[in-house]
Amino acid sequence: MIAIIDKGDTLSNKQQNILVVGAGNAALCAAISAAENGANVTILERAPRAARGGNSAFTGGCFRTVYHGAEDIARLVPDLSSTEMEISDFGRYDDESFYLDLCRLSGYRADPVLIELLVGESLATLLWMRDHGVRFLPAFGRQSFKVDGRNVFWGGLTIETAGGGMGLVDALFRRAETLGVDIRYDSKVDGLLGDRHAVRGVIVNGEELAADAVILAAGGFHANTEARVRYLGAGWDLAKVRGSRYNTGNVIQAALDIGARSHGNWSGCHSVFFDAGAADFGDLAILNQQKNYFTLGMVVNINGQRFFDEGSDFRNYTYSKMGAAILQQPGGMGWQIFDAKAMAILPDEYRTPRAARFEAPTLEALADKLEGIDRDAFLATVASFNAAVDEAVPFNPAVLDGRATHGLAINKSNWARALSEPPFVAYQVTCGITLTYGGLAIDEEARVQNEEGTPIAGLYAAGELVGGLYYDRYPGGAGLTSGSVFGRIAGRHAAGAA
Repeated sequence: MIAIIDKGDTLSNKQQNILVVGAGNAALCAAISAAENGANVTILERAPRAARGGNSAFTGGCFRTVYHGAEDIARLVPDLSSTEMEISDFGRYDDESFYLDLCRLSGYRADPVLIELLVGESLATLLWMRDHGVRFLPAFGRQSFKVDGRNVFWGGLTIETAGGGMGLVDALFRRAETLGVDIRYDSKVDGLLGDRHAVRGVIVNGEELAADAVILAAGGFHANTEARVRYLGAGWDLAKVRGSRYNTGNVIQAALDIGARSHGNWSGCHSVFFDAGAADFGDLAILNQQKNYFTLGMVVNINGQRFFDEGSDFRNYTYSKMGAAILQQPGGMGWQIFDAKAMAILPDEYRTPRAARFEAPTLEALADKLEGIDRDAFLATVASFNAAVDEAVPFNPAVLDGRATHGLAINKSNWARALSEPPFVAYQVTCGITLTYGGLAIDEEARVQNEEGTPIAGLYAAGELVGGLYYDRYPGGAGLTSGSVFGRIAGRHAAGAA
């Protein structure tokens, strides 16, 4: 067991004990990795048991990984049927593609050492998770479209976990418990024992807890209203929190207080179109409140105007900045508009109960239901959009099809189709923040660095509190993969060091 110590006590009696702070995907992978490498591991989870799992529990469970074809998908999904193989075009997503996506979406600011490690270890880490009881599936419902009778995957994102984010963390909790990991809930860590040279434990619920190594994996500061405004800017206090309400940045601050180096994009975050009727904080009982398939329709603000190119790229590469985009619009809200053609291929997140959803048999009748919108401007926007669609180009949602509008102030570059088939449906959306990009600096062994650029002995980090991976935009599925990769690395090295 981890001993509670009094101030001034020494830690001369090493017990190879490791504390993991947090209980999401990154923390659980770290705990499992440390335990399988011979350490005694205790998880300190701030949330009560009923709300465990961190941000990971709120995700759809998609993992971005290198794979070189259907044979690698079959390795991850050993129960994939021969029929599923025959009717699916999985394509491939190689090391170079993953690396370049991370570079491109970060504006070429991402830490090259970290992203090279993330890419290179992605497939091996998912196979390791499979061996520890995580069940992976092809993401048929969200990441493929039927084209000529085949499931064609798009956007470099092919794999998800059975049961989504909750299925993921439940599987990892089961494995951690089997390995003898001690999990303590309602355990808030607000301080670290040590200095910029070495850490020897934590302060949890006001008590000092000794350990040979500490792994921080408690998320960013997205649920801290004051910190959002301080770092992200004015207006971010109005964002809804998509994920865990316990990710307030207190653990990052604890590390900074002893001299850890901050790293990454502190003024950036992952934020999405979110149901305007959702509660202020994420609810594990009502998931899928994000609205990410705007690429198949049109988005307007309360002035009835489009304000960005909905078809600039696959949603996997654009969705993470849409929350910021809508927050900048008048009133911080707007509507996604679809007709019957689009509704037929939208995924389950558009069927969430109690969504802010409006339907009508005509566009005029729909406009009457959208409270506060400039009705005339909205109808004029739709009419001009419909007239600008290049009908000669075939529609294909599985590729960048080039089916565009022409002559508009803001054209739609791909997947443009006239809103012409009733019924017409609108979803009212606002900003939902998922995670923040600023955090702590780590090296290739997941050791937290101090401001002088050297590792703080006994201190490791993984997950969303690691800085340097994401800037501006974020490739969908990279977050869970990075949490797993660096969690596994942190656990292994912490156990070895201990």
